[in-house]
Amino acid sequence: MIVIKQSKAVWTEGVADTEQLKRDLYSLLTEKGAALMGVADLSGVLDGEMKTGVSVAVPIPQDIVLDLQTFPTKAYYDAYHSLNAKLDDIVLCGTAYLRKHGYCAFANTTKAVKQDINWCTPLPHKTVATRAGLGWIGKNCLLVTKKYGSAVRLSSFITNAPLSPDSPIDESQCGDCRVCVEHCPADALTGKLWDVKMKREELFHKEACKKMQIERMKQATGIETDLCGLCFAVCAYTQSYLKREEI
Repeated sequence: MIVIKQSKAVWTEGVADTEQLKRDLYSLLTEKGAALMGVADLSGVLDGEMKTGVSVAVPIPQDIVLDLQTFPTKAYYDAYHSLNAKLDDIVLCGTAYLRKHGYCAFANTTKAVKQDINWCTPLPHKTVATRAGLGWIGKNCLLVTKKYGSAVRLSSFITNAPLSPDSPIDESQCGDCRVCVEHCPADALTGKLWDVKMKREELFHKEACKKMQIERMKQATGIETDLCGLCFAVCAYTQSYLKREEI
């Protein structure tokens, strides 16, 4: 059970039609730039009053992902940070909207979320995303969506607003595909099929992954940071996104 400090709810008359509340929230998130969104029931994951999560995703531009099939790029480094900033703005707007209607809400922004030495956070964006039905965890240990593959950046927020949850995804849909596993230059991916009960360590070897990411990024750009992108660039679902004409 994850415990996140939560403030006491402040209730007003609220919005009588909770489905309208959800529709209006989705409309706002879309207007701010979210491409995918969903509501997660986090009962059993969170302790406290706020047990509803909202997951949002934005796609990484196709031209940037195409280049990642060869080497990491400065453009990917820049997009990584600019998309994170965009997501921060989206989730902050979402929480402000719900608070305006008298509900509690907390945004899991890049400043608010802290990783420990094992790269773990109190509430991973991927956990909210799978429970909100955005996708599943692939053999690359990243979220895989049907529309964009793994070429997405994620964020989330939690609330006590009565938003109806979307259907969670509890099992991998990668099947026998091993493209990401075979392309990993660090041999860091185990190739196991994910399910909701699985621990992250069963899917990949984080230290080998991090070391190779730093090596590849520094070699390609001179920037010493753990960004690579190869495993999601070659994903079959990502490839479908790259072949699709975006409007």
